Amino acid sequence: MSTVAEHHHTSHSAGNLPQDIKIIKKVLNGYVGFANLPKQWHRKSVRRGFTLNVMAIGEAGLGKSTLINTLFNRDMMNNKNRNEFDSNGFGSNGNDAEDDDVDENGGEDIEGTETAETKSSARNGDGINSTSSNVRIKTTQAEIEENGVKLKVSIITAPGFGESINNFDSWKPIVDEINSRFDSYLEAESRINRSTVVDNRVHAFLYFIEPTGHTLRSLDITLMKQVHEKVNLIPIIAKSDTLTDEEIQQFKKAILQDIHHQGIKIFKPADFENDDEENIANTNQIINKFPFAVIGSTKEVQTSDGRLVRGRKYPWGIIEVDNEDHNDFVQLRQLLIRNFLEELKETTSNKLYENYRTEKLKRMGIEQDDSVFKEFDPLTKQEEERALHEAKLAKMEAEMKSVFQQKVSEKEKKLQRSEADLFARHKEMKDKLTKQIKLLEEKKQQLEKQKLLPPEQPAPVSAPTKTRKGFLR
Repeated sequence: MSTVAEHHHTSHSAGNLPQDIKIIKKVLNGYVGFANLPKQWHRKSVRRGFTLNVMAIGEAGLGKSTLINTLFNRDMMNNKNRNEFDSNGFGSNGNDAEDDDVDENGGEDIEGTETAETKSSARNGDGINSTSSNVRIKTTQAEIEENGVKLKVSIITAPGFGESINNFDSWKPIVDEINSRFDSYLEAESRINRSTVVDNRVHAFLYFIEPTGHTLRSLDITLMKQVHEKVNLIPIIAKSDTLTDEEIQQFKKAILQDIHHQGIKIFKPADFENDDEENIANTNQIINKFPFAVIGSTKEVQTSDGRLVRGRKYPWGIIEVDNEDHNDFVQLRQLLIRNFLEELKETTSNKLYENYRTEKLKRMGIEQDDSVFKEFDPLTKQEEERALHEAKLAKMEAEMKSVFQQKVSEKEKKLQRSEADLFARHKEMKDKLTKQIKLLEEKKQQLEKQKLLPPEQPAPVSAPTKTRKGFLR
């Protein structure tokens, strides 16, 4: 237990130590119990549930809805069963060209919603439709459960993106939607009561690239440059079964070259010191697959060896969705859901949102003033209270010394007066005693003279002496 206390003290006082001081890691002598913290966090997380906001952007017919359904293994984007509103306020009847690749199975636990951001994302400040009014923002929400773990999924799509002849500013409603969600979260966390803050920020941005086999188009580059610092950008080569393996590798290389040349940032999972070799190898394998060449299908087909798999059947054979040799769907699912879902959310909250919040507050003219928050710093507040307490003690000590010196001086003066009075009384009494002794000596001499005289001679008559009243006679 002494080891734990020492390490606890070291970790708390690390803020006051220089940066070059190393914290010594020690092995405990016995079981303490904080090794159960992951279990406690697990119970709390399962009880509270999880959320994931995914924005899937791309042209119509690239299989966005099918891929979302394949990721969650259910009909999340079923047109026939959802009730949604687009950005212009019109209801969606499920016949949009953007969702023409959805399977025909019935969906469940699906709830379409319209957010306040979607109403204004395609309009300018005067209420007049902008040049990109054909681009609408749709939000589909669903709550799914797997092995007792609940996940609230929100899928944001943009029907009409890239479908116009002039797509000059078709990316604006998408960027406005991302900014609007950031602003909504900033407003919510600035309220007095923040117990009901809903995180509607975009955690993952799936951008579907048309499988042309060449390079990125100007619209692709423009959109990714507009959003790469606001979201976790994950590029995807849609419907990769239309390309051969050689064409896919060349296309990936060309896309990565364009992304690197344009300075576009894409999400890549980070390596941690405590990860084992297997996790590091899996992370490197996922990174090496960028951009993901995927296919989507919720239908089960039977292979030549009798297996039922999710995939697509062609005259030349069957392509399997969950086969890593056929496409990169497994790596995408590991990145998005299985391994790095929480890291996507943490990156959005701690890095992307904080950068946006800092820039927005600076544009509003709000500068950071450290003195404003000085009193909220526990160490600074403690030092100030300590200085005030020491000053108060010093003042009280000085006052006590002054009072003590004054009382001592008065006491000394009183003692001096008493001593003078005693000396005067002593001198007076001494003089009195001296006189009495002298009188007694004279009387003694007279008595001795009387004894020495003859008896026949009468004693000379001496002058009568006055007797004094007192204790000596």
